[in-house]
Amino acid sequence: MNKKPLELNDGILADLFHQLALLMHSGIRLDDALMLLSDEEEDERFSGMLKNTAEALETGVPFYQALEETQLFPSHVTGLLKMSEYAGRTQEALEALAADYENKDRLRRSLTRAFAYPSLLLLMMMVVIAVLLIKVFPIFNEVYASLGGSLTGIAALLLKAGDIFGTILPYIGILFAVVLIFVLIVQMMPALNKKITDLVKKLFGDRGVMRKINNAYFARAFAMALAAGLPIEEGLSLASTLLQDRPYALARCEKALKAMENGTEVVTALKEAELLTPAACRLLSVGLLTGSADSVMDNIAERMTAEAEEALEGTVAKIEPVMVLVTSLMVGAILLSVMLPLTNIMNTIG
Repeated sequence: MNKKPLELNDGILADLFHQLALLMHSGIRLDDALMLLSDEEEDERFSGMLKNTAEALETGVPFYQALEETQLFPSHVTGLLKMSEYAGRTQEALEALAADYENKDRLRRSLTRAFAYPSLLLLMMMVVIAVLLIKVFPIFNEVYASLGGSLTGIAALLLKAGDIFGTILPYIGILFAVVLIFVLIVQMMPALNKKITDLVKKLFGDRGVMRKINNAYFARAFAMALAAGLPIEEGLSLASTLLQDRPYALARCEKALKAMENGTEVVTALKEAELLTPAACRLLSVGLLTGSADSVMDNIAERMTAEAEEALEGTVAKIEPVMVLVTSLMVGAILLSVMLPLTNIMNTIG
């Protein structure tokens, strides 16, 4: 029997909220919708959780409270649903949560690809250089010896480096295996994974691409709160709870909240805190005047998310040719350090 505790990732949450919103839109009650999803779910643990939640709703327990009792949903989810239930906009809240988690899942996969591809490319390049040093250089050395010469200068240093590298190669393999095992363990331990992720975010800071990503997360959170019918101040406060794992964005969000408490208008506060661009602030001002702030903010969030993904992809696109160029130059320099002396010897013999 599988005793691994149930974990709900961004993709699962996005699908769940999206399906519940669709079923509610079709006129199906939440308890019936949850029971329907439970019957169709193959994972017994997930199915059981949905069934228990549906049974709790049938006894009169509010939806947000039923989710709280499962201890599987983040506090901002239950908090948003609690406020949206009071406003009679549960369906809108579910739709907003689905869009939020879909964007989070997409952005997370973009980040994974951004780090994984350059790392794999770098590893392949290092393997090419290692093969040259360990396998190819000794052959050239034998050729030189048969011609009555020997490698000198940079070529001799590279040959020696190849010998040393060949000696320590088994230990490098062991180190690589340890790192791989550590990565797998981190992936299986959400708490440790979160700590390492938070550390990486702090090390990368809040500049360039990372700032765009942080602001995109804020925009999505704020748009979700407005779509659920929350007032501006409560929506901004809820957005801050979604940024607990992004300290730089959280600090700027809290700065905006403090400015609003001192009487600053929301658009001005967001602009001064550098959470939204001037163009986005102008759009939001129009939305507030026309009573369509929720749809305008959703549009802004979509744009900012797309801009963050494009910036991330652009950075990766720049890294790849630079790595290829550097490696090509290194390989070319290695081969020239051997071929030029060999050419001179061949000319002398000729």
